Amino acid sequence: MPGSTHILAESAAPVGTPALWVVSVVVLLGLLVVDFVVTRRPHEVSMKEAVGWSVFYLALPVVFGVWLWFAAGTDRALEFMTGFVVEKSLSVDNLFVFMLLLGAFAVPAAVQQRVLLYGIVGALVLRGVFIAAGAAMLAAGTWAFLVFGVVLFVSAVKVMRQGDAEPDVANMRSVRLLRRVMPVTDDYHGARLTVREKGKRALTPLAVVVVAVFATDVVFAVDSVPAVYGITEDPYLVFATNAFALLGLRALYFVLHAALAKLVHLNHGLAIILAFIGVKLVLHWAHGIWPAVPEIPTPLSLAVIIGTLAVVTFTSLRASRRAEA
Repeated sequence: MPGSTHILAESAAPVGTPALWVVSVVVLLGLLVVDFVVTRRPHEVSMKEAVGWSVFYLALPVVFGVWLWFAAGTDRALEFMTGFVVEKSLSVDNLFVFMLLLGAFAVPAAVQQRVLLYGIVGALVLRGVFIAAGAAMLAAGTWAFLVFGVVLFVSAVKVMRQGDAEPDVANMRSVRLLRRVMPVTDDYHGARLTVREKGKRALTPLAVVVVAVFATDVVFAVDSVPAVYGITEDPYLVFATNAFALLGLRALYFVLHAALAKLVHLNHGLAIILAFIGVKLVLHWAHGIWPAVPEIPTPLSLAVIIGTLAVVTFTSLRASRRAEA
C-alpha cells in the first residue's frame, strides 16, 4: 500500500484501545509504586543495583516492540522504536540537567534517587497533559503539524545556543517564589520535604530542588512531545514512548553519571535531531496540501537519528580525551 512506510500514515488505525490504555496506566502506576518502595529508605545506589534496574527498564520497551510487531504490524512497531530512541535521547539530556541541579543544590547521595523519582513523576504528568493537547490539535486540523514543526525549530535553536551553560538555580522563578512563600531550612532532613522548625512549618532544601526539577520538566515536555508526534500521530504510541523512556531514568542516571559529563556535544546532536523532525513535520503538512511534496520514511528517520547520536557520542568522547590529555 503506497505510503505504508511513511511516518504518520493516516490510513493506519490507532493502536490504543480503551482496554490497552487501562492496562498500560495500571502497569505504569505499579512500576512507579515499586520505585517509591525502592527509594523509601535513603541509600547510596551501587553500580550493580543501577545496572540491574537499567537493564530491566531497557528490556521492557524491546518486549513491547516485539509484541507490537505481531499485534499491530511492522510500521507501528518501527514507529514506536523510532519514537523511543528520540525520547530516550532527549531524556539523557534531561538527566544532564538533573545532574547539574543535584550538584548545584549539593543533594546528598543517599536521597538523589528520590529527587530523580519526583522528577520522573512530574515529567510523566506533564507529558500526559501535552500529549492530550497535541491529540486535540491534530484532531482540529493538519495545521498542527506546521505548529509542531515550528516549535521544534525554535527548540533546536535554543538547544544549540544553550550549549553547556549550567542552570542558574538561584534565579529560577519557581525557586524564588517558593522561598518567598515558605522558609527553607539550611540542612537536608533525609527524604522529607517539610519539617517543623521553631514551631513553624518549613521546607527542606530537598523540596526546593524538587520544584526546580519540575520547572525543567516543563521545558523538556515542550520539546519532546512535538518531537514524538513527528514520528507517529497515534496518542497511545506517543504515551508509550514517553513512559518507557522516562521510567528507567532513575537507575540510568547512576549508570551514566560519569559519562554524562563527557558527552560535550550532546546538545548539538539533539539540536540536529529536533530540527530534522521539524523538517519532517513541515513536509508532512505540505504533502497534505501538495501531494507532490515528498515525505520522509520511518527507516530513513531512524537511520538519521541513530547516526547522529553515534557521531556526537564519538566526537564527544574524542574531545573529552583530548581535554584530559
